[in-house]
Amino acid sequence: MSEALVATQAPEASASGASGARRFWRRLRTQRAATVAAGIVALLVLVALAAPLLTTLEGQDPTTYHPSLIDSARGGVPTGSLGGISGRHWLGVEPQTGRDLFARLVYGARVSLGVAFSATVLQVVIGLVVGVAAALGGGWIDQVLSRITDIFVALPLMIMSLALLAIVPQSFPRPVLVTLVIGLISWGNIAKIVRAQTLTLKGLDYVAAARLSGWGAWRIARRELLPGLAAPVITYASILIPVNISVEAALSFLGIGVKPPTPSWGQMLTAADVWYQAAPQYLLLPAGALFVTVLALTVLGDGVRTALDPRAASRLGVGTGRTRAAVTTSTATSTATSTSTATATAAAKEESE
Repeated sequence: MSEALVATQAPEASASGASGARRFWRRLRTQRAATVAAGIVALLVLVALAAPLLTTLEGQDPTTYHPSLIDSARGGVPTGSLGGISGRHWLGVEPQTGRDLFARLVYGARVSLGVAFSATVLQVVIGLVVGVAAALGGGWIDQVLSRITDIFVALPLMIMSLALLAIVPQSFPRPVLVTLVIGLISWGNIAKIVRAQTLTLKGLDYVAAARLSGWGAWRIARRELLPGLAAPVITYASILIPVNISVEAALSFLGIGVKPPTPSWGQMLTAADVWYQAAPQYLLLPAGALFVTVLALTVLGDGVRTALDPRAASRLGVGTGRTRAAVTTSTATSTATSTSTATATAAAKEESE
C-alpha cells in the first residue's frame, strides 16, 4: 500500500515541482529591483566569461607593461588625461606599470566572481551532506556531526584564512587556494539550516510512506528530501555569494589572497591605496565594480528569498508598487466582502424579526 502511495505521489510531486518553479519565476519577475539586479549579475558574468574576447577587441592584455605611458618624473603617474584613457586603453593604464586597466578589470571579474561562486558551491555541497547525514543518522551520528558543525561555525573566517593562506607555498594557485579556504571553513551555517529543515521533512507523510516502502536513506534523501531543501538552500546560497566576494577582496587587499600579476579587484585595491590622489580612477574602478556586484547580488538574493517564501517580508524592500497595490487591493476586497456579508446578515435578521 505504501508503495502504491509513493508511486501515485511521484508524478504529482513532479508536477508540483514544475508549477512551483513557474510560480517562483513569476514572483521574481514582479520584483523590479530584483529583475534589474539579475540583469546586472548576468552582465557581469558575461563580461567575466568574455574577458579574452573583450581584451582582444581592445588590443591589450592584463600583464603587458607600457613604460612609455608612465611619467617617471612624477613618480609613475600615467601620462595624458584621465589616467591615460585613449582609443587603445579604454579605461586608462595602471600607475607605475602602465598595464591596461580595462583588461585587468575584466580579468579581475573572472577571479572575483569565480572564487565567490566556486566557494559557494563547495559550501552548499558540504553543508548539504553534513546536514542531511546528521538529520537522517540520528543518535551519536547526529551528535558528532552537530558538534563538528558548531566548531566550524565558531571559527573566525578571516583569522583562519590568514593563518592558512600564510603557510601554504606561494607556488600553489592562489585563486584555487582562496576558494578552498573559504569553502572548507564557512559551511557550518548552511549545514545547520539543512539539518533543521531535514528534521522537519522527516515527519511528513510522504517521507514516512517512502520509508515504510523499504527505500534506503540515500534514495529518500535524493527523491524526497532534496526537493524540499531546494528553497532554503538556494536562498542562503544567494546570500553567500556577495559575502564570499567581499571575503576574497578583503584577503587580496590584505596581501595574502590573489597575488600579482593575476588581476583581482581586491588585489587592485591593494595596489591603488597610495594612488587615490594622483590617479583616482585606479581606485574608483575596482571599488565601484565591487560595490555594484555586491549590491546587485544582495538585492537579487533578497528577491529570491521573497519569491521562494512570499510570506516573508523583503528586508530591502525590493518588491514593486504593483505588488503592493495588489496586496492593498486584495485587502480592500476582503474588507468589502466582509462588510457586505455583515450587512446582508443584519438585513436578513431584521426582516425575520
